[in-house]
Amino acid sequence: MQILDGNLVSKALKANIKIEVDNLKIQGVKTPHLAAILVGADGASMTYVGAKEKDCKEVGFDSTVLRFDADISENDLLAEIEKINNNDSIDGLIVQLPLPKHINEKKITETINWKKDVDGFHPMNVGLMFKGLPCYLPATPFGIIKLLEYYQIETAGKSCVVIGRSDIVGKPMSILMLQKNCTVTICHSKTKNLTELTQQADIVIAALGIPEFLKKEMVKEGAIVIDVGISRVNDASSAKGYSLKGDVDFANVSPKCSYITPVPGGVGPMTRVGLMLNTLEAVKRK
Repeated sequence: MQILDGNLVSKALKANIKIEVDNLKIQGVKTPHLAAILVGADGASMTYVGAKEKDCKEVGFDSTVLRFDADISENDLLAEIEKINNNDSIDGLIVQLPLPKHINEKKITETINWKKDVDGFHPMNVGLMFKGLPCYLPATPFGIIKLLEYYQIETAGKSCVVIGRSDIVGKPMSILMLQKNCTVTICHSKTKNLTELTQQADIVIAALGIPEFLKKEMVKEGAIVIDVGISRVNDASSAKGYSLKGDVDFANVSPKCSYITPVPGGVGPMTRVGLMLNTLEAVKRK
């Protein structure tokens, strides 16, 4: 069993990004600039945006974080997005999800200029991805592909089961694995005989948000397991009062795997690298 170390790979890829950014600056090309909008004070979102700020500094990007109270109106938020759409100094924009319930996330996503949509959520980028054309890929699936490529994991002809059908991970992940020449099955809450399907899979990608859902009896010997989930679980033994769990029962599943991602330190760092790569690409396209 080998760990797919997202921390290690993200560090290597960020070093490469920094070299490219330094070269762009030498050539007189503008510095990549990533803007993030954070609404409210959700702890996980604040931590994630803070990590993105740190990443930007590490690779030499400019970064801006616009913070708004949770009661900001939808119209006011849309107006702020339009300001960034029209700001030529900003190359990429992300709106941190989830948003307060009174704001329509679909409307927000579709308002972002698709050429600055470095999260890869805009319908234009989704359509281009589906066709296999140049676009901004959703950051988490993009990061997972980069992780597989770094470890030179063969995907052609492999059977891949994706558990979860979200627009952010499950659906785009299935498309990208299909483009990597896998035979892909998408599973979800209505899937019958899920265990029979996962037991036959060479690659299992768990992205459903249920802690330790994937058990050892659900995977075959030598399987490659990618754990996208991360949940806070009450843990009296922890000083924080909680521990972080993935969608995979790591302790019992990992001995059966050829490769597996840990939580934390697996997919999470790779998601942020996907965002950095998209932002760099935005500048290069200009």
